[in-house]
Amino acid sequence: MTTKPDSSTAPTQLIAPMPHLNSAPEPLGDRTFEMRFTSTSRGARLARRLTAVRLDAWGIPYDVTPHDEIVLIVAELTANAVRHGHVPGRDFHLRVHAPADGRTVRVEVTDTRAERLPRRPGAQDTPDAGETGRGLLLVSRLAVRWDWHPRPDGPGKTVWAEYALAR
Repeated sequence: MTTKPDSSTAPTQLIAPMPHLNSAPEPLGDRTFEMRFTSTSRGARLARRLTAVRLDAWGIPYDVTPHDEIVLIVAELTANAVRHGHVPGRDFHLRVHAPADGRTVRVEVTDTRAERLPRRPGAQDTPDAGETGRGLLLVSRLAVRWDWHPRPDGPGKTVWAEYALAR
């Protein structure tokens, strides 16, 4: 004869809510998401998706214009890091920062290739100018400002864009 341990037939309940399962927006304050990604199209896609989830958690929900435009900026900057900033064996770094004032969201993408610098979009960058090369044109239209600077802790550069949130 075997004995069975006492088992509860009551439904299981979580003792403490899991923070990653919370659907309520995070409290206001400086919010930052940063992570390194492989310098591949898969890494760029993952960076875009994780940024979308983080923005939603910060109270910038899916299917609103600011969310979609910030995610598009992330997509363009990470795609450029993969296409133009790729160094074999090196990753790119994404940082998304929303200050406590709630006015802007800053996107920074750092790669390790110093000799390929971003070019300012000009008059030659028209919608019918070709299949590629309009990523920074999109970024310049969506962001209130964007630029680049040398990477402070090694070879490479950081391309950044600031998006203004409507009040």
